[in-house]
Amino acid sequence: MTLLATETKEAKSAPRADRPLRREWGVANVFSHGFLLLWALLTTLPLLWVVLSSFKSDDEILTDPFGLPGALRFENWERAWTEAHIGRYFLNSLVVVSGSLTLTMLFGATAAYVFARYDFRFKQVFYYLFVGGMMFPVFLALVPLFFVVRNAGLFNTWRGLILVYAAYSLPFTVFFLTAFFRTLPQTVAEAALIDGCGHFRLFFRVMLPMARPGLISVGIFNFLAQWNQFILPQVLMPNDESRYVLAQGLSALAVSQGYQGDFSGLFAGLTIAMLPVLAVYMLFQRQIQSGLTAGQLK
Repeated sequence: MTLLATETKEAKSAPRADRPLRREWGVANVFSHGFLLLWALLTTLPLLWVVLSSFKSDDEILTDPFGLPGALRFENWERAWTEAHIGRYFLNSLVVVSGSLTLTMLFGATAAYVFARYDFRFKQVFYYLFVGGMMFPVFLALVPLFFVVRNAGLFNTWRGLILVYAAYSLPFTVFFLTAFFRTLPQTVAEAALIDGCGHFRLFFRVMLPMARPGLISVGIFNFLAQWNQFILPQVLMPNDESRYVLAQGLSALAVSQGYQGDFSGLFAGLTIAMLPVLAVYMLFQRQIQSGLTAGQLK
């Protein structure tokens, strides 16, 4: 009877002991959700303001900057695309980023798979040489990079810019995908080898499809970094305006339209530059989340 009474008292007192803990968790959840809501507003409102301003006239932008546009003026977008040459800069960026992203994903995935699945001499040395590239900011290597590209005959060319983009994206790609390939089941690779699949076919036919979430995640990160790159094209392609990428074109547009007072065309150009980034993220947001989560599991 005494033992039964003791257990009954403990059972009655347990919810009371949990109440302060639950209250603390509730306060923490409210604080975290409030912070996330504030961060979402700080991120979304400036983007929404830029998009709305792209449909306004210059008078509306100057007199009522935070108001709604009186009409949807798509001629601002047409003027930015043609007269401000945003269309040409957009296509240039598309060519450069497509080439560099293809090289980055091909070489990065190959190197990461080797580091994750095979043992060889000086494996850790080579791996840390790759990963160590993330420690050096691009500003630190601008001067030697300029001379290397110029001596190679690639200065002021898209080929040189594509190779430099791919080289600077490889360290993060190898670091990310190496951890992801280690999470893939080894039994599937062993079964494919037993069935007569070679290492080349094993990588392209079996392992790459299994690593699709990780490939999409790191590919989107690389796309965002390369699409928004400004300092590298400004240093390596400064002379030929017809070969400007989008970041250079927007910079030139901001300077020229600032003197001309065509602020609606400037906001339209900024909106055109943001659309691919927003579209890619909205289309692949679930793959990004699953890739980041799967890469941390073992």
